[in-house]
Amino acid sequence: MHEYSIVQSLLDSCEENAAKNAATKVTRVVVKIGVMSGVEPDLLKTAFDTFKEKTICEGCEFIVHIQPIVVKCNNCQTQSTLKKLEYLCPECQSLDLEVIDGEDMYLMQLELE
Repeated sequence: MHEYSIVQSLLDSCEENAAKNAATKVTRVVVKIGVMSGVEPDLLKTAFDTFKEKTICEGCEFIVHIQPIVVKCNNCQTQSTLKKLEYLCPECQSLDLEVIDGEDMYLMQLELE
């Protein structure tokens, strides 16, 4: 389960950002997880809640935003959000797509005290 290593990296980032801003506590962590990132949101939340104890993030709120797949069609130049995991342009039915968003996980926001 790679969610545990992701959480450790996330906690390290929280510690670094808190130190840079002379904060003693993280009150909120917001992440964006792409549906094609390979990260399971529920497992990530469980892992974060488990490992945040006795860290600067203890007691903080953990918020996950799910990012759907956004593609650009190289045939008709249309940008679309895919409703299904079906790589097909909704406008022209082309398979020649470029993924713009939905494959990564990002730390979007930290609230510090």
